[in-house]
Amino acid sequence: MNTQPSDWAIDVHGLSKRFGPTRAVNGIDLAVRPGRVYGLLGPNGAGKTTTVRMLATLLQPDAGDARVLGLDLHRDAHRIRQRISLTGQFASVDEDLTGLENLRLLAMLLGFRGKAGRKRAGDLLDAFDLAQAADKQVKHYSGGMRRRLDIASSLIVPPELLFLDEPTTGLDPRSRNQVWDIVRALTDAGTTVLLTTQYLEEADQLAERIAVIDHGRVIAEGTSSELKRMVGSGTLRLRLQRPEDRPRAQTWLTQALEASVTLEAEPTSLSVQFSDTHKATEALAGLSQAGFPLASFSMDQPSLDEVFLALTGHHSDPEPHRDEVETTP
Repeated sequence: MNTQPSDWAIDVHGLSKRFGPTRAVNGIDLAVRPGRVYGLLGPNGAGKTTTVRMLATLLQPDAGDARVLGLDLHRDAHRIRQRISLTGQFASVDEDLTGLENLRLLAMLLGFRGKAGRKRAGDLLDAFDLAQAADKQVKHYSGGMRRRLDIASSLIVPPELLFLDEPTTGLDPRSRNQVWDIVRALTDAGTTVLLTTQYLEEADQLAERIAVIDHGRVIAEGTSSELKRMVGSGTLRLRLQRPEDRPRAQTWLTQALEASVTLEAEPTSLSVQFSDTHKATEALAGLSQAGFPLASFSMDQPSLDEVFLALTGHHSDPEPHRDEVETTP
């Protein structure tokens, strides 16, 4: 059965945006199913934030067509804004107010009155594990607490579609996992989430499908597994029990995996790129049987940089481009 445009939460064709001579977004196509997490993966300056700001009606596209929640981006911007929410890269809460005061103020601005506003603020503080810090000024919050409060502020009125622009950049692993749990709970409740991220692991954990963006273009799209298969399954790293075994183990692995094996600086260590996980697992078992006992091993998934190197021929660039300068408030 063919999928109709009205069946998509986001349906984009040829979306483009220039800032002077710089083309920040260059003909992007996207199709996002409702009630799912869709990831936009790419380095700084790839065009992710500009794409989100156009779809959230904060920037006018130069070209292209898009429907958001079935509404035309050009004609129905006001109606779209009533049904979506955006959490940007930087906290939008007031640091001099407490967490409770921030949420109550936003609730009042969005039409909640009296007890209803207080209840909504309290419910969100409980849901985001911030109740104990409700009466503390936000400037005394940790980075993870601020980020959770920022997302909570986007949910005063539960949106049908939430744009999350790099929600975990700079967070520690515990805070990052808390944000991931929040995103999962939102989609379980039926909210569609468009997530931008620089982290392959984050997209892997959360997104049903991922679009890899570079220089304003979608250069690859698919599930996490499909993208990983494009660049190989990863790197097998081995540490032998006996350093004298390494030359022969290198030869054995080269033949078993039909791949080049690298001798690492540590005298018992080797590494090899592999594309077939099953074949790599068989090689691990075969090493011991061939008389090369292992002290340890690991299988590393591709990094974001490896994905970009394989797909574009260059490494991801950590420096901000004009995209961030022009579009970040």
